Amino acid sequence: MDKNQARLKIEELTHKLNKHNYNYYVLDDPVISDYEFDQLLKELERLEQQFPEFTRADSPTQRVGGQVIKKFKTVRHKYPMLSLGNTYSKEELQDFDNRIKKTISESYSYVCELKFDGIAIGLTYKNGSLTQAVTRGDGVEGDDVTHNVKTIGSIPLRVVANDLPEEFEVRAEIFMPHKSFIQLNEEKQKNNEPLFANPRNAASGSLKLQDSSLVARRNLDCFAYGLLGENLPHQSHFENLQKLKEWGFKVSKLTRKCENIEEVLKYIGEVESQRTKLPYDIDGVVIKINDYRQQERLGFTSKFPRWAISYKYKAEQGVTRLTDIAYQVGRTGAITPVAILEPVLVAGTTVKRASLYNADKMEELDLHYFDTVFVEKGGEIIPKIVEVDTGLRQSDAKKIFFVSNCPECGTKLQRNEGEAIHYCPNTETCPPQIQGKIEHFISRKAMNIEGLGEGRIEVLIQNKLIENIADLYDLKYEQLLGLEKIIRDEITGKEKKISFREKTVNNILTAIENSKKVTFERVLFALGIRHLGETGAKKLARHFGSLENIMNSNYDELLTVPEIGDRIAGSIVSFFEDNKNLQIIDKLHHAGLQFETESITITSSENLPLAGKTFVVSGVFEKHSRDQIKQLVEENGGKNVSSISSKTDFVLAGEKMGPEKKKKAEQLNIPVISEKDFIEMIS
Repeated sequence: MDKNQARLKIEELTHKLNKHNYNYYVLDDPVISDYEFDQLLKELERLEQQFPEFTRADSPTQRVGGQVIKKFKTVRHKYPMLSLGNTYSKEELQDFDNRIKKTISESYSYVCELKFDGIAIGLTYKNGSLTQAVTRGDGVEGDDVTHNVKTIGSIPLRVVANDLPEEFEVRAEIFMPHKSFIQLNEEKQKNNEPLFANPRNAASGSLKLQDSSLVARRNLDCFAYGLLGENLPHQSHFENLQKLKEWGFKVSKLTRKCENIEEVLKYIGEVESQRTKLPYDIDGVVIKINDYRQQERLGFTSKFPRWAISYKYKAEQGVTRLTDIAYQVGRTGAITPVAILEPVLVAGTTVKRASLYNADKMEELDLHYFDTVFVEKGGEIIPKIVEVDTGLRQSDAKKIFFVSNCPECGTKLQRNEGEAIHYCPNTETCPPQIQGKIEHFISRKAMNIEGLGEGRIEVLIQNKLIENIADLYDLKYEQLLGLEKIIRDEITGKEKKISFREKTVNNILTAIENSKKVTFERVLFALGIRHLGETGAKKLARHFGSLENIMNSNYDELLTVPEIGDRIAGSIVSFFEDNKNLQIIDKLHHAGLQFETESITITSSENLPLAGKTFVVSGVFEKHSRDQIKQLVEENGGKNVSSISSKTDFVLAGEKMGPEKKKKAEQLNIPVISEKDFIEMIS
């Protein structure tokens, strides 16, 4: 394929994939399968790697992320992002309408919008291209999070239309849908990481991640709710929202134009009745005067616009009694207290249990047996106790204290300094820890051993067929065939029979055998090292290349790897100091699991263009993420090192390269090359 053919093909694929992105994220009406989309995206990625000069700013590959931003630049808003006055009272809305009438004598209309519980963002477009995304901050200045925002599928990277202003700003709300929030917290729970309290915190935390490839995996979404700039298509808010929809932005279908305050109040009631069924969080309704000229006449107070107000819904609560405290033991031994409640209806669902997070939270609430408690759903999803009615407490009620011993194995609990979680240190024989480690090992993102879910691991443990993850590779057909167990669902009370029939057993053994081909980075994640998540495992695997190298590295060497901090480094060192873990690893090695990256074999080839050369990669790059650059170094026979020395052959420098590294490279007379130079070296 010559350069002109490549350019045309890249343009065609970019246009086609952007159209599919719009169908999927904005219209919620995909016309091709995920597999077909991924194949087209891979073809585009391959062409852009071969011909990086033709990569477009609106290429869907830019949404994958990978840019690493150490510090977010502070930017002054061209149009201040003002707060709104708010009220919980419908009477105050009537007062708001009366104040409008005193200033505006002619007819006027309102626009009612959902008040999304997310992060406000200002999106600047110049000549149709997204050039900057800035958080609200203090309303005057915010953080530039453009690289992270580009990973959000519902935000257009480029807008094409005949009536487009040369420059305009879209005001929008970035949020995390309930489905994404639940998946994220489930993943954090498996990795023994602190959970996000609600989707808003999760969205806010995601936008401030330094690695945009991590943001891309958080599945954030965005609704546009305002258009600012000169030469706008219309002189009214509602009509410009419809224009944004035409331009490809996602605008809520529930936005409504109301002709008077009575219609506004009716709208508020309608939204409240369906609020709990929405797939994202809202905490109220925003009411705005529609006509821009009337907005100008109404003006502003020192804090708020006089032409807009927000009506906030009160958080729905349930009142019930606390009957007991249960304690869950995670795969890493983390102990989580759970309140057992008399069933109560909250936000449309029956709540029987509520998380208490840790001992500090229990102490803060000062819980006693049979206390009357107020329950809310955190972020409308996770039930939590927010208050205790001490006035209704029985005079002889006993205070509830956090347990001192593991509720499963009786071992005395430990609490590390600076951590809120208590742990059971009995990693060898505590049943939930054994089961949790094995369930983590077989999970989809780890070894992906299908067929062992739905309680089958528990059956194998009870029949003493497995005690640890390595025992899975010793299982035989005749051991499994015919095993069965009746399990009862704690919530519904329904019983279910688990059976190991011929087809099931064959599927399990095939999946175990296939797991031997799983890549090293996933094997490392599957080992279940405390605090080491999927991303950290990937970084370690790519940095060190093999499990042996990781095992032989010390604490300080581990800290040189991106995403690996003090807590994770200490946990890794402790894991490999334990002889029991070393025995399991030895057994897994003999079973044939992948304990080194494929790139080790690749880089040994003397025929590759970078064979024998060492690189220090530093800074932020235009066409590739830092990880992609490092991967290209290894795929072409080179070696990545973290620090500059006399043995370094090249320093590959992007924007914002550290001044100390640059100074050291100059002192040692080591060539400093650009991304373009590097691409030419490997072409």
